[in-house]
Amino acid sequence: MGLKEPASRTITEDGRLMLARMAKEGIETAWDRYEAQLPHCGFCELGLSCRNCVMGPCRIDPFGEGAQKGVCGADADIIVARNLCRMIAAGAASHSDHGRDLLEILKAVSEGKAPGYTIRDEAKLRRLAAELGINADDHGDLLSLAGAVAERLEEDFGTRKKAVSFVKRVPEKRLALWQKLNIVPRGIDREVVEMMHRTHMGVDNDWKSLLLHGLRTALADGWGGSMIATEISDVLFGVPKPVESSVNLGVLKKDQVNIVLHGHNPLVSEMIAQASQDESLLELARKKGASGINLAGLCCTGNEILMRRGIPMAGNHLMTELVLATGAVEMMIVDYQCIMPALGDLARCYHTRMISTSEKARFPHMEHREFHPEGARELAYQLVKEAVENFPNRIAERVYIPVEPVKIISGFSVEALLEAMGNSLDPLLDAVKNGLIKGAVGVVGCNNPRIRHDFGHVTLTGRLIANDILVVDTGCAAVAHGKAGLKQLKAAEKAGPGLRKVCETLSIPPVLHVGSCVDNIRILVLAAALANSLGVDISDLPIAAAAPEWYSEKAVAIACYAVASGIYTVLGVTPPIMGSRNIVGLLTSGLKEVVGATFAVESDPERAADLIIAHVNSKRKALGLS
Repeated sequence: MGLKEPASRTITEDGRLMLARMAKEGIETAWDRYEAQLPHCGFCELGLSCRNCVMGPCRIDPFGEGAQKGVCGADADIIVARNLCRMIAAGAASHSDHGRDLLEILKAVSEGKAPGYTIRDEAKLRRLAAELGINADDHGDLLSLAGAVAERLEEDFGTRKKAVSFVKRVPEKRLALWQKLNIVPRGIDREVVEMMHRTHMGVDNDWKSLLLHGLRTALADGWGGSMIATEISDVLFGVPKPVESSVNLGVLKKDQVNIVLHGHNPLVSEMIAQASQDESLLELARKKGASGINLAGLCCTGNEILMRRGIPMAGNHLMTELVLATGAVEMMIVDYQCIMPALGDLARCYHTRMISTSEKARFPHMEHREFHPEGARELAYQLVKEAVENFPNRIAERVYIPVEPVKIISGFSVEALLEAMGNSLDPLLDAVKNGLIKGAVGVVGCNNPRIRHDFGHVTLTGRLIANDILVVDTGCAAVAHGKAGLKQLKAAEKAGPGLRKVCETLSIPPVLHVGSCVDNIRILVLAAALANSLGVDISDLPIAAAAPEWYSEKAVAIACYAVASGIYTVLGVTPPIMGSRNIVGLLTSGLKEVVGATFAVESDPERAADLIIAHVNSKRKALGLS
């Protein structure tokens, strides 16, 4: 099967059909650009190139004679560690800055400066306030309380505290271990800045010390910035509850105005969702020849509005160009993260309007229309109106929506899972103890053109549920599973007999969607609760994590905070560390003695499943479970 054949690039029906059409029309995709880059630089793949100063750039030949060093004297271990740690810092900064944006909206709401936004979940706000030590009686109304919560969590970004607020959620044994290793995250910005400082030439040149601070920086994201992002999203937009929806390119409508929302931040999509229901705009759509206004999501913005509003999902990361090539999109509105710079140029082949909205993220060939809290509602109305007015410009003969949508069930927040179990973890614990559920795995992460699209996610997850292992997912992995039909109640038929019985009893699918990529922290919260219930550390649980198709620096930070939290994590794409035997050894075996968990790298999802199943069984045996 040739590299350019659609079936070699993706397992999805909509993806194969769209790729064939785009190839026929001579339209370039991410796969084409990936193949044009081959062969990749071997030094970069091994992590042995350094551009941290301009005495270089330097590179180390892994096959060279004698001790290889850069101009400053950095050896392979130092260079690989520096590069990996800078990836962690960038990933932690990305998700944590997302959390800061949400805090700023919460603060604006509390001051009456964000019309259209509101407190959707008062109960969660009050629970957060109590957890943070804020007395609700000291605040006259809900908005005042919201302001106090925002201000308290804003302190987590600075240097005034000894630990970020949500470290209190960490099981005692795990926290004691972090304290011993001196990796308790103090402040989000503090750890990111210190990581960048340490990796400057002439600062920290001990690869072990660098990697330990890398774990601390990742923990500042997982138990800090990302956790803030999820919790404040729940306060502002509501705690997700199970909701039925649909997924794949079939969610686009030939007879409606299609607006696609892409990125990661729900602040924009929330206002667009409200505007799309405006009766005057719906009437305008009818006058323009459309039967309505249809919203669809992409990537994690799509996950946010799918989880909370049931708005259908058009696709994941590698589907973004293919969505535009349907010729059915009147407007794509983006915020930030995972948005290909190629999209604006591709949209010029069609009638699609491309709109960027964040002051932090501009793109070639996109109109820039910044969203700010005070004017977000009005701008959203205007953009939806412009999308409706663009509908008559659609070229009918170029519209191609190749498939029917697949039904899915989404919205499994920790609160929703507890509610399904009668507000107690006991049913889940009992199912694990008696072997109906052998364990649980978080299958998360991106798509990567190095891996056949969605193959890693779907194959791994299929094997896990067949072996009575419950899967929870986020991000692009969640979309892959949805398109494969694994988020329907009837998908329990593909599970092992024990997991199938649990799914039928609780009326849940065997693969539970817990949110966007920042929402990986829901998995942390659930793991911590299970560990506390059993009186053990997270590393003692029969759980694991996997990122079969990851590509981004955010995924590096996520994987590192998972392992530092005690969760065995299997990666499907090799990170750029193979130039250092010491670092490979530490991450794949040595960390077990340090934090109780390690990484594994396995590109074959069948073999990755074998590794995870063996790990789950070993943890069950250690706990004395059958």
